[in-house]
Amino acid sequence: MNTALVLVDLQMDYFAGGRNELVQPDLAVTRAQEALSLFREKKLPVVHIQCILLEANAEFFLPDTDGIRIHERVLPQSGEKVIVKHTPDSFFQTELQQHLESIQAKRLVIGGMMSHICIDSTARSANRLGYEVVLLGDACATKDLVWKDTLIPARTVQDTFMASLQGTFAQVVDTGRLNDLI
Repeated sequence: MNTALVLVDLQMDYFAGGRNELVQPDLAVTRAQEALSLFREKKLPVVHIQCILLEANAEFFLPDTDGIRIHERVLPQSGEKVIVKHTPDSFFQTELQQHLESIQAKRLVIGGMMSHICIDSTARSANRLGYEVVLLGDACATKDLVWKDTLIPARTVQDTFMASLQGTFAQVVDTGRLNDLI
């Protein structure tokens, strides 16, 4: 089966000093780097998704800022597709689906940030479009959320979103299992 790695929004605004720092982004990018190395070693296709927010009220991923740069540990190499998006869903008003069709990808291995927004919407769209989705849970990161004056820790957010995607929309695995799946 033709498998492609899709790395979503591994960008500087999510790391220390960025405009929207996540919880343990370094761990997620380490796992994403491991997946990326494996795909490169096996000469499998890689797609990097880069978010640039254009709304006037956007607080991060602003055009022409360091925050939109892809993290140096997962920088695209020659021949790896970079797709810019302006919304959480990597498929919405982008060329992602057309690119995946052109390389005849049927299975997507997804990792990146943020689990509760961009990863969730991208995985669900990929499933709806008929792709087999493998989600690298340990190559994703999120942040603490607040709902009705209650703090929801990032670990709970992460676990909840991985559990909600598992089985129905994706097969959620740790990066260590990836070699057996591709």
